[in-house]
Amino acid sequence: MTNRGHRLAPMYIPVDEEVESQHLRFLAVPPNGIFSEAVYRFNNNVSYSGLLHAVTQDGFFAENKEKLINGAIAALLSHEGDQATISSSDLESQFHALRRLVASKAGFQAFTALPKFREKVGLKVVKALKRCHDGVNHAAIDMLCALMQPMHDDYELRQEQLNKSSLLSSKKFLENLLELFTVHVGRGSGALVISALLDFLTFALCAPYSETTDGSQFDTLLEMAAEHGRVLYKLFQHPSMAIVKGTGLVMKAIIEEGDNEIAAKMQDLALAEGALPRHLHAAMFTQSADNRMLANRQLSRQLVALWITGHPTAMSLLRRLVPSGLLGYLDSDENVPYEKDLLHVRDNVKVAQDQSNRNRGNPQWQQVENFLLHWKAKIMQEKKKNDSSPKPIVLRKRRQRIKSEANWVLFYYKFSLDHAKSNLIWNHRTREELRDALEAEMRAFNIDKDLSGNHVIAWNHAEFEVRYECLAEEIKIGDYYLRLLLEEDESEETSAIKRSYEFFNDLYHRFLLTNKVQMKCMCLQAMTIVYGRCYEEIGAFNDTKYIVGMLERCTDKLERDRLIQFLNKLIMNRRNVKELMDANGIKILVDLLTLAHLHTSRATVPLQSNVIEASPDMERDTEKEWYFGNVEKERRGPYSFKEMKELWAEGTLVPKTRCWAQGMDGWRPLHTIPQLKWCLLASGQAVMNESELSTLILNMLNRICEYYPSRDSEGAIVRPLPRPKRVISEATCLPHIVQLLLTFDPVLVEKVGILLYHIMVDNPQLQRLYLSGVFFFILMYTGSNVLPIGKFLQYAHIKQAFRADELKSSDIMQRSVLGPILPEAMVHYLENHGAEKFAEIFLGEFDTPEAIWSSEMRRMMIEKIASHIADFSPRLQSNTRALYQYCPIPAIQYPQLESELFCNIYYLRHLCDVQKFPDWPIRNPVKLLKDILEEWKKEVDKKPASMSVDDAYETLNLPKKDGGYIESHIRKAYFRLAQKYHPDKNPDGREMFEKVNKAYEFLCSKQKVVDGPDPENIVLILKAQSILFNRYREELQPYKYAGYPMLIKTIQMETKDQALFAKTAQLLSAATELAYHTVNCSALNAEELRRERGIETLLDALSRCTTVLKSSSTNDDMPVQVCTHVIKCYAVAAQFGACREKIIELPNIIKDISRTLFYKNLPLLNSVAAECVSAFSVDYYLQNHLLQAGVIWHLMLYLFNYDFTLEESGVEKKQETNQQEVANNLSRLCFHALARLGGYLDDLDRTPDNPAVQKPLNAMLTPYLARQLSTENPNDVLKILNSNTENPYLIWDNATRAELTEFVKREQDNKISRGECDPSFGADFVFTVHAKELIVGEIFVRVYNEQPTFPLEDAKDFTVKLLDFLGSQAQYLHSLMALKSGGVDTTKSSALQKERLIHVEMALQALENVIRNNPGCEVQCIGHFKLLFSLLRIQGAGKVQQLALEVIASVTGNKDCVTNIADANVLVYLLLVLQTLPAGRLTVLETLHALSSNTKIIKEAMAKGALIYLLDLFCNSTNPNVRERTAELFSKMTGDKLLGPRVRIVLGKFLPSIFMDAMRDSSESSVHMFEGSHENPELIWNDESREKVSATVKQMKDRHYRLQKDDPDVTWRLPEDFAVVYTDIEGELTIGDVYLRLFIAQPSWVLRRPKEFMIELMQKYIELISQRAPAGEVLETVTTAVVSLFMAQPTLADQLPPLGHIPKIFQCMSSRNDAIPKSTIKVIFQIADSTVCVNAMAQTECIGQIIMGMKIRRDMIGLACEALHKMFQKEQDDLVAQALKVDLVPILLRLLDSALDMLENPSATKAQIVKSLKAMTTSLKYGEEVMALLEKSDVWSSYKDQKHDLFITESNVAGYLTGPGVAGYLTQGSASSMPSAPPPMDTSHEEIHE
Repeated sequence: MTNRGHRLAPMYIPVDEEVESQHLRFLAVPPNGIFSEAVYRFNNNVSYSGLLHAVTQDGFFAENKEKLINGAIAALLSHEGDQATISSSDLESQFHALRRLVASKAGFQAFTALPKFREKVGLKVVKALKRCHDGVNHAAIDMLCALMQPMHDDYELRQEQLNKSSLLSSKKFLENLLELFTVHVGRGSGALVISALLDFLTFALCAPYSETTDGSQFDTLLEMAAEHGRVLYKLFQHPSMAIVKGTGLVMKAIIEEGDNEIAAKMQDLALAEGALPRHLHAAMFTQSADNRMLANRQLSRQLVALWITGHPTAMSLLRRLVPSGLLGYLDSDENVPYEKDLLHVRDNVKVAQDQSNRNRGNPQWQQVENFLLHWKAKIMQEKKKNDSSPKPIVLRKRRQRIKSEANWVLFYYKFSLDHAKSNLIWNHRTREELRDALEAEMRAFNIDKDLSGNHVIAWNHAEFEVRYECLAEEIKIGDYYLRLLLEEDESEETSAIKRSYEFFNDLYHRFLLTNKVQMKCMCLQAMTIVYGRCYEEIGAFNDTKYIVGMLERCTDKLERDRLIQFLNKLIMNRRNVKELMDANGIKILVDLLTLAHLHTSRATVPLQSNVIEASPDMERDTEKEWYFGNVEKERRGPYSFKEMKELWAEGTLVPKTRCWAQGMDGWRPLHTIPQLKWCLLASGQAVMNESELSTLILNMLNRICEYYPSRDSEGAIVRPLPRPKRVISEATCLPHIVQLLLTFDPVLVEKVGILLYHIMVDNPQLQRLYLSGVFFFILMYTGSNVLPIGKFLQYAHIKQAFRADELKSSDIMQRSVLGPILPEAMVHYLENHGAEKFAEIFLGEFDTPEAIWSSEMRRMMIEKIASHIADFSPRLQSNTRALYQYCPIPAIQYPQLESELFCNIYYLRHLCDVQKFPDWPIRNPVKLLKDILEEWKKEVDKKPASMSVDDAYETLNLPKKDGGYIESHIRKAYFRLAQKYHPDKNPDGREMFEKVNKAYEFLCSKQKVVDGPDPENIVLILKAQSILFNRYREELQPYKYAGYPMLIKTIQMETKDQALFAKTAQLLSAATELAYHTVNCSALNAEELRRERGIETLLDALSRCTTVLKSSSTNDDMPVQVCTHVIKCYAVAAQFGACREKIIELPNIIKDISRTLFYKNLPLLNSVAAECVSAFSVDYYLQNHLLQAGVIWHLMLYLFNYDFTLEESGVEKKQETNQQEVANNLSRLCFHALARLGGYLDDLDRTPDNPAVQKPLNAMLTPYLARQLSTENPNDVLKILNSNTENPYLIWDNATRAELTEFVKREQDNKISRGECDPSFGADFVFTVHAKELIVGEIFVRVYNEQPTFPLEDAKDFTVKLLDFLGSQAQYLHSLMALKSGGVDTTKSSALQKERLIHVEMALQALENVIRNNPGCEVQCIGHFKLLFSLLRIQGAGKVQQLALEVIASVTGNKDCVTNIADANVLVYLLLVLQTLPAGRLTVLETLHALSSNTKIIKEAMAKGALIYLLDLFCNSTNPNVRERTAELFSKMTGDKLLGPRVRIVLGKFLPSIFMDAMRDSSESSVHMFEGSHENPELIWNDESREKVSATVKQMKDRHYRLQKDDPDVTWRLPEDFAVVYTDIEGELTIGDVYLRLFIAQPSWVLRRPKEFMIELMQKYIELISQRAPAGEVLETVTTAVVSLFMAQPTLADQLPPLGHIPKIFQCMSSRNDAIPKSTIKVIFQIADSTVCVNAMAQTECIGQIIMGMKIRRDMIGLACEALHKMFQKEQDDLVAQALKVDLVPILLRLLDSALDMLENPSATKAQIVKSLKAMTTSLKYGEEVMALLEKSDVWSSYKDQKHDLFITESNVAGYLTGPGVAGYLTQGSASSMPSAPPPMDTSHEEIHE
């Protein structure tokens, strides 16, 4: 301590330079002649860091500091005095002064430069260390450290090397230092000495300081330090962070630079001594802004890396502590933010380079200096030139034999983040569990070490692992969590599965072991994902046959679908395909394919007709095909499939019932028939519907066929046919695949087409394929994805072995099986142009010289084929395995081709028809415009029919009948005769077959021949002008059209003509078309048309034609064409302002345009009208007029005619030729028109914003879809509108579409028929389904709760909206509950209340889902916790409370949320739930456990009475889980660094403190302890105690709850004097929570904290013996306890000397109270067994005090003599010196000569005296002197040669406490252990009933 009187400046500022210089001189010449005082004064005035003014300053009179410092050093060494006699304080002061001197640069250099300095310092240090004085030792070693490492700036590395080399040269000296180090560490004393020694080792061994250490000396010292490895590891438990850091640096150096054997030993010790978990805890959980803490964290991280690198055992431990997903980052190359290196503080290489450059100097400056030098200096410089130049500094190269290549930086960075991946769930909770586990393990290990005695304890690291209880509910297989794996997107980074083979096998084993279908299916789904990603790595699956067998045997739909999905991935490996085929897998899959016929809820293709596909309402009673029998030879039937279902429901049918239907090979049990099995017998919920299932199977079959091509690599045909194709071609498979075409499902038809092509290429069965009806079925398909169909038809149509009609017109028609079905031109097109062009024609509207084909023709073809096979299609819904019986179809006659002449490959009329060829080249359009009136047109001849109706009836054997026959009767007659006379069955019936076919064709033809001329020349003139203006706009634009007067006049005349619509020449149509083209060509023409009153004239024509439009009108009708052209004209005119004004003046224009949209049979007209609406929408007034006209009804309906399969088919299409494309385009135009009408678009399409239009659109299309009107690509939105979708944003299905279209159609009809409609125009429309839904933030909450993993567009916004909704409902709920509690009758509005309550429950469920499935959303709850916690108070709504509780629990994993909860002061509501909601107690406890990581929350919890509620649960709950969880919570709360002690104090008022320790170590054991009865030194506990504390807690809890439920702000505070008084422990003397009476009775009891108990016991003992008159009974009890403690645990005595009690014990030995000397002698006798204690006694005047005690209590002479014997046995010369000083030898000789009558056993006492004297003679230093005294005594001569062992009796307690016991508070059984009666039933987890 600094003496303030000696200091010449205040303590807080350093002294000035003059004071330092003065005290340096005082060392050489002490002012009063007392050198020691000069040294003291020097130390008091000079800072510990050294001299501040140690460098000579510039100036003429500047003082030479270096000389002054060297003089002071020399004086200090010369006046040091006799090192053996000076006091320790003087010597310590000298070393302190010496350290201050060498801390300067001059003093540092003086060590090697000053003569004799090194030798004198070395000798001084060696002598000082022999004193064994801690203060001297520390000062000496600290001075050496200042010589090892420069403490000043601008240091020289070479000088540092010289100093180190000198100090480390003596191996013996280093051994003595390490021995001193070991002694102090073992004793737990000398912290400053240990710190100084660690600094010494750091400067010698640790980088960067070790680079200046000599290599050989470094290796020697490193090996010596490594030998004390276990000692170093003990220091990791030291409370000083500086010592821990120094130890870590030394350990790091030993491992890095030691050899492999040393490194391995250190790594093993890191585990054995428990250092690894301690530093792992520091590396992971140290959070501080203090750089010292951060530096220690860096060191811990480096040590952990070194201990684990190359050490499998340590790595195995880390794998048990940390999830493998987190360990995976060690192998990652990812970079993380840079972290500053806080350990390596200097760069020696840079310092050495700087010093080298400084020595070299600047040549120019050297020249200047040479010039200015004095002549004498120059002479001296010449002499110095001969000296050698300084050698370069050579640094020792560091070795890093162990260097971690792992990315530990990334590991720790990712450790601090939250993760939710398939292989890693890591968050605040998991980190807290890891922290708690590490702390608990380290705490338990330290306790075990304290209890170990002298035994060496090693940490049982092999069994330590961390089980993350918060992840217990997650299903984990291998290293992966199934839930997250199944939810994971394959495109995510985590999609790469490590050790996929092992993981796949683990999944398969779990799949085989589990009996639960749900678990099996989860495993199958996971196996599917894993194999799909890693099938190459996993390889072939040997149990494919087993999986196929399971598929055949299973009866659960979910399991079936998962098995098929798994098989779909298995066939990615070709080897598995063979296994599948060997198990008859193909046929099993084909059997499942037939189920597609049962899927009746698929979306219909717009073109599809109910004539084509049999729907459920078409199932007729006549379709009775099923027979069954339950007993032998029983045959019942036939029954329909519907009746079979009813029989199953009645129990008539059972799984083993034998059944048969057409298409089956025989009677089979019901459970083996796929249709009956999966419709009647099967259970479970399917993942895929029947169509999706069939699609997947078809994909599998296609892939299998791709593995087995029909040709080899050189193009040769493979025979036999590859096995899979051979199996599929069999009669048991192929027909069923073909008949899938009759499902008309777009995807299935496409997949079947692809599969048929794969199978039939080079297939010998191809020629008879037509018998399956495939060409009928495939051409009946109405969808647009026909490319695979075209490819198949192109390959197969001319390769069929059928008998064709020889009268066919051409060779290809005779060879093609499509001849009777398709027009000849289409067959040519297929053959000549390929599948793609054929598909384009087949889907389109073509009228060209090469093809005439339309959707109408296609529809007609489909209807004809459907009529031909009409009896078969409905059968498939009754019997999916029914087989089609082939019958040829008569040639289809197309009315569209009746007037066409086909020659070669052209229709000749079309070659000249410019109307159908708009691109026909015109070279001079201007001249053509002048000559256009010269065109003529020819007539077309019509041929009459060659057969009459009566002739046709006669041929078909149908008698004549008035009114004729319906088509079905004609078809049956034809089928009967065609099957009889078909050439394939009856070679002689060919002629008759042809007659029958011709008669059938005649009767089936409904077209009539119409004769008449072509349109007149005026029509051609007008149309030709239109073509010119259309095709050559740029050429004609400069010319104003001069024909308007005549054109308008023509329009007026035609409009007024009464016979307008009876004319064949469509003049009005051509004229209005010309008007459009002229206006569209030039703006000049638009103005001219307006001036000529053309707009009014066109309105008259439009009005005349719209009145005759009807549902049967076609695009070719003259009124339709007129309307089309006029509307197009108006659309163009609307671009000009003057024209728009005229249109506004004529409201009938908008009315008529709106009316044209009503006729949906006119899509082209509708398209034009929609475009016109878009054009008109540029004006706000026109928008409103359009709305009032009901345009929105018409436009809305056309949105639902969109066929998305056309867009996705890949077929090239054109609007002019494809009717469906026209419908699709109309949908898009209407979409665009609605967007412009409402003002949704931007940029070039921007129109006025119209809320009046937007409101109806939001109501009818939902806000979500209405917003999509602003998209540039409407296809996606239109697809949604025409599909079934249910997701959180949209509920859209057949019902909603039907409801909307029904409403719109009704309003449309009202507007058209009555001129009136909904005045809100649909703004008040509400979907029936949506009206029942809770919608929050445009999200259907119910749907989201059913699909919680659905990706949300903005999950955080949804979270906020949910919170707002809950906020809006919270007040209502609180008011409602207040009314109920107040007795107000609320039954009248119970339905509304229930609905609102349900909505709140749904919102809470959604909030929990969005938080759990969208990490990061929980932060949105910040600021709303008062709301969420307030919901916990809604009594009577248990589910709301439970859900609110779950929400709160879900956010506790976020640290920010926990902080906000702490700030919200809402914890009281959570505490009240413990009483109001028993079912939620576990959740509350888990939540509190997570929240208790925040100190502020613990503080609030204590204030609000959490402790009394929790104590009530712990003491009185009947649920063991609740009690254990409560104990865990108590453990965590008491572990809080700030408030934990307060919590422990409060709990200690109710329970003994041992319960808190038990809760910390094992919550389960603490509950058992509470329930048991105990009486041991640490606990007295019985039924009375338990009942008393339970009753007290319950009473206090009830009282607090009654107050708090009415006033949540009530605080709970325990009275200061409160304590539960237990009658059983009244009067018990307790020290350190130990009952001394019981401890004395059971001294072998293993105490929890023996060291703390020893300290408190000794403090109490010293307190008693220091009193004049202590209570005798208390003193006796405490003395006995002390003696018993040191007898039971003798190693504890080694820790007694640092406490400083030994001198006090000896001082009290001379007390006048004779009870005290007796007590002290007993204690001294017991601790004399400890060498450490005896060494401490040697430093105290003890022998004289023992003599005094013997004189006072002569009855204790025997025990005192025995104690002396023990003391002298330890060979302490200082004790012998004390004995000689106080004449102990004569005293003992006198006792030996006396009778010792006062003693019970005088002989034994004399024997002890003799032994004591003999032990004294063994002293090397004083033994001769003792022997001389003894030789002078006559008494000694009679005793010295005798053996006295027989007189010494063993103490009656000598063997009583020979080793540590095993009993303890967690291991000893209770006295009255288990209750004999069962506990009361726990009702806290019953379901909530409202």
